[in-house]
Amino acid sequence: MSIAIAILGLALLVLVHEAGHFFASLAVGLRPRRFYVGFPPPLVKRTRNGIEYGVGMIPLGGFVTIPGMHRPIAHDVERRFHPALSEAPSLAGPVDRVKRALDVEDWDGASVALEELDVDLRAHELSPGASSAAEKGVRELRDALGPDAYWKATTWRRLVAIGAGPAANIALTIVLFAVLFMTVAGQATRTVAAVAPELESGRRSPARAIGLEPGDRIVAINGERIAAGEIADTIAGSNGAMLTLTVVRRGEELRLGPVAPRLVDGRYRLGFGLDGKGLGFFPAIGRSFEVTGLVSAEIAKSLGRLVTGDGRNEVSSPIGITRASSDAVERGTDSYLWVLGLVSLSLALLNLLPLLPLDGGHILFTVIEGARGKFVRREVYERVSVVGLAVVLLLFFVGLSNDIGKLS
Repeated sequence: MSIAIAILGLALLVLVHEAGHFFASLAVGLRPRRFYVGFPPPLVKRTRNGIEYGVGMIPLGGFVTIPGMHRPIAHDVERRFHPALSEAPSLAGPVDRVKRALDVEDWDGASVALEELDVDLRAHELSPGASSAAEKGVRELRDALGPDAYWKATTWRRLVAIGAGPAANIALTIVLFAVLFMTVAGQATRTVAAVAPELESGRRSPARAIGLEPGDRIVAINGERIAAGEIADTIAGSNGAMLTLTVVRRGEELRLGPVAPRLVDGRYRLGFGLDGKGLGFFPAIGRSFEVTGLVSAEIAKSLGRLVTGDGRNEVSSPIGITRASSDAVERGTDSYLWVLGLVSLSLALLNLLPLLPLDGGHILFTVIEGARGKFVRREVYERVSVVGLAVVLLLFFVGLSNDIGKLS
């Protein structure tokens, strides 16, 4: 059950990301063609005001189709209409007229030639495969040549549409953190709220091993009195040294331990959570922005360490993220919301890397084109996309190998 909740949480984050693109595109006049919850084949779909809304059979996130992401070139025509040309050579003239118009960037002429080609295509008996490819080609080129194509839009409209995806994930992180700061995480107390059964699969948590219980009030560590806000940092700063907790349980003072904390996700832990007192609305919002900024800086540092060859062990694949989310579900709603917020922030920052086909790559090229006053050639887009995709796949396989190693 916890794994299912974790997977649905990840799907929600992807859906929030795509919804950011969708609503921002609508707001700036770049009318999306499709918005799906889940991935095709569709279970349900409906077209309204020219937009196809649907629920896909694969319930993992969603997607939005923004028309004309790239400036059309003659190669697009060759790629889509080659099967139809093979079956109906008489289409060579109409296809060539579309290609010639695109080569000289005569967009109006290309639109007229495309409509003529569409009429000719309908007059021929084509195989289902060739017909489907031709229909898709006409639809894509019509979108790319239309007035609401992404590549035709002004720089600021493109930046809003493409930047809204990561922005939606960051906004969700801030909201989740603010809710937690207003309820249970605003200000730590000495009282133990929960004790984790395990910190690692098959191994009891140190807190459970020494008999720590919910409701215990921690008053000292290694015999030294300690403030509520110092408990977590003292354990984290122990570097794995043996610790003894002094707690008050039902009016009686007890000494628990000694026990060594374990290193989990780069921090030494005993495996318990403390009760918290909620903050007011505005202090919670301020604290949420502060923590989001601090975590963003740490994520950026970890990405920087990857460039220098360090930090390889800090990368996780969707398998590791799902496992961490599942563990958080078992620890309680508060823990799960923290992890969900962190994953949402990580998703946003990963997408902001200046690599195509990530959002950050589109933002970078939009800024470059706006500064130059002319478009970057499609060949450059495609070559940079190959490099970006290779980097993303490399990160995925590094994270996958890390997660497999942890499972082993």
